[in-house]
Amino acid sequence: MGLLGIVLSLGLLMYLAYRGINVLILAPLLSLLAVLLSGGLPLLATYTQVFMQSLGGYVITYFPLFLLGAIFGKVMADSGAARTIAETIVDWVGGNRAILAVVLACGVLTFGGVSLFVVAFAIYPIANALFRRADVPKRLLPAAIALGSFTFTMTAFPGTPAIQNAIPIPFFGTNVFAAPLLGTLAGVIMLAGGVLWLNRRAAAAARASEGYGTHETTAADSSLPEDANLPGFAVAIAPVVAVIALNALFTYLVFPQMEAGYLAEPEYGATSLDKVAGIWAIIVSLTLSIALAIGLNWSRFASLKDSVNNGTMGSLLPIFNTASEVGYGAVIASLPAFALIRDAVLGLFPDNPVASLAVAVNVLAGITGSASGGMSIALAALGEQFAAMGAEQGVSMGLMHRVTALASGGFDALPHNGAVVTLLAITGLTHKKSYGDIFVVAVAIPVVALITVILLGSLGL
Repeated sequence: MGLLGIVLSLGLLMYLAYRGINVLILAPLLSLLAVLLSGGLPLLATYTQVFMQSLGGYVITYFPLFLLGAIFGKVMADSGAARTIAETIVDWVGGNRAILAVVLACGVLTFGGVSLFVVAFAIYPIANALFRRADVPKRLLPAAIALGSFTFTMTAFPGTPAIQNAIPIPFFGTNVFAAPLLGTLAGVIMLAGGVLWLNRRAAAAARASEGYGTHETTAADSSLPEDANLPGFAVAIAPVVAVIALNALFTYLVFPQMEAGYLAEPEYGATSLDKVAGIWAIIVSLTLSIALAIGLNWSRFASLKDSVNNGTMGSLLPIFNTASEVGYGAVIASLPAFALIRDAVLGLFPDNPVASLAVAVNVLAGITGSASGGMSIALAALGEQFAAMGAEQGVSMGLMHRVTALASGGFDALPHNGAVVTLLAITGLTHKKSYGDIFVVAVAIPVVALITVILLGSLGL
């Protein structure tokens, strides 16, 4: 009965989230449903001592990253820097390469720390005009934005400040540059494979005499104001470059030289520098980059206070959604029946913890429709076991980190994923028209990249 409760709870979470019910409501209710069906376990104690404790722990660890990332994205958008970067890349690549231009513009912004939701809103008006001029079917536009925003820059390329690249740090004692060669290879597979697919689809449409098409105007179409006070490209790109450069500086030069023995004391969490340095580096690099973006664009803000406040408020729902999913995962992991699931997952590839980890993260990301949520649930429940298995078998913790991040970006982009739903709403298109191509570039090709990394990692490369 307990196992049935877990399965029923997970199924309802996936279905009701797809129907638009907020996970802040779903996660505690459905976790307690699983507890109830397990029989004999205290509901209120589970809620306050397991669910809320896990939710709070996640917020304590990752809130600065969500907060600073949201503020940085809002500052980049409101200053016009995001628009300058997008328009410049479009000019460089050329209107005849509309798909590549959109993908690269999204990739540069997300790799520099701008939220994928901010990027979608900032890029769409430019990308839509570009697709119209090039007479490329608009139905391919969501896939182009998805490819540039939540694939290779979210999980693969080393150094990306995306939360999906930060969550594994405390579990494996790594940093955002973990497994750089394999991460880069995976990113290239996603980028090249996705662009090739979309270009082939555009060419097939052209042969069938299908052009941009006739579409109704959306609210986002009119969100591109004429503004002569946009920053130049050097000014616009400087904060993006700073995020990556400062991250590397503090990760490899500054923090390793620090004397941090005090971290072993109970009042500082009884931890070590290896466990926190990766997150510290992101916090410092984003903070300094926000200050740089504000300083370079001081006169361009209609209201700097509103930009910072809106960015701050915009960070709250994403972190509490993800933290609620972590609380949900902690409750499920506390149930006696979960031992069957745990043993099944760990036993899938008993001699390959990397493959077992990939399956666990990918499946949970697909069920929750969230890369960060699925990854967090998997690591909260099984992270210590996977790390121990990897250490016993001599597996690089950098490889474990990179595979975890890559696995979160596969099945997460199924139709009920919040980013997919939001992207289609922004572009004014439907799942029927555009999801097939989103699936190829954001699910199928990333899974191929993940399998490639697992195989090469198993060979010790």
